[in-house]
Amino acid sequence: MDPRVREHAEILADHSTEMSEGDNVVIQVSPEAEDLAVALHEIAGDRGANPIWLTYSDRADRAFMRARADEGNEFETPQHQLSCYEDADVFVIARGGANATEKGDVPPETTAAHRRSMNPVLKERLSKRWNLTQYPTPAHAQLAGMSTEGYENFVWDAINKDWDAQHEFQQGMVEIVNDADEIRIRSGDETDLTMSVAGNTAINDWGKNNMPAGEVFTAPVRDSVEGDVYFDMPLYRHGKEIEGVRLRFEEGRVESFSAETNEDALAGILNTDEGSRYLGELGIGMNRDIDRFTYNMLFDEKMGDTVHMAVGSAYPETVGEENEVNESAEHVDMIVDMSEGSTIEADGEVVQRNGTFVFEDGFE
Repeated sequence: MDPRVREHAEILADHSTEMSEGDNVVIQVSPEAEDLAVALHEIAGDRGANPIWLTYSDRADRAFMRARADEGNEFETPQHQLSCYEDADVFVIARGGANATEKGDVPPETTAAHRRSMNPVLKERLSKRWNLTQYPTPAHAQLAGMSTEGYENFVWDAINKDWDAQHEFQQGMVEIVNDADEIRIRSGDETDLTMSVAGNTAINDWGKNNMPAGEVFTAPVRDSVEGDVYFDMPLYRHGKEIEGVRLRFEEGRVESFSAETNEDALAGILNTDEGSRYLGELGIGMNRDIDRFTYNMLFDEKMGDTVHMAVGSAYPETVGEENEVNESAEHVDMIVDMSEGSTIEADGEVVQRNGTFVFEDGFE
């Protein structure tokens, strides 16, 4: 076993989820990530925790959803899975299947219906100690346009690092956002978006729920988002590449939208429920070890010189008591490149210009 797998597992167990004696641990990874599952089981044994491995298969998920599409997209919440999640204390979920586009031919409306049925299960998981991570597989290396060895180096360089130092670096942006009432994002000729963050909380993401981590994120006040945004980086959603997304917000809601490719998939996301038309998250990428785009949102949203925004559910811990938590079965991140012709403003003051923060060398 590559020693970096053991280091990865130790970070997940000790830093991310604080696995301890008596914890019921659910390890949900694909067969391709068996080494990570083995390392986590060994650590769980050392800690006195109780692990189970729930393998998953994108091929199986695809078969199930396509069969139900033929029956009218009727899905029930799997109560047996919900019961398992209710009894668990810790979750580790690792992406890394054999085919990154396996579910590309599942109809968007089927995917949306399935997401709605799984929402109670998702909420239960989010109430526990959990972490979503990535295992480097050839499929994701191919998606990123990299060799398998190069992708392994990329993944573990972004994960196996000094998270205390990363936390300290990001804290400067946390303080700026927490002191602000309004954030404005401008990039190029097509993005000019304002939102209130008054009363909400910025979170320093240093690896508790995502690994790799490396962002500062908050929620906008639900009805406050105004303006236009052009997401100039693509995203993969259930095996489909969506490019060139444009959204127009009025009183917080997406009132018009377009995409240069797979607009039907974008429509499926935005039409999942009422909450999927509102922003649930604003995130600012700050992990400088993620230095390239890889078609993997777990990494791409943390990349330095970017911001991302998620339509759909807000994380309750980011929303103040006086503000409304946006709820949805969706949470879909989309990215704006902030490396050129871009600024982030907090209450009218520029705090990032062309990817450089006000507290970094080189900010003018």
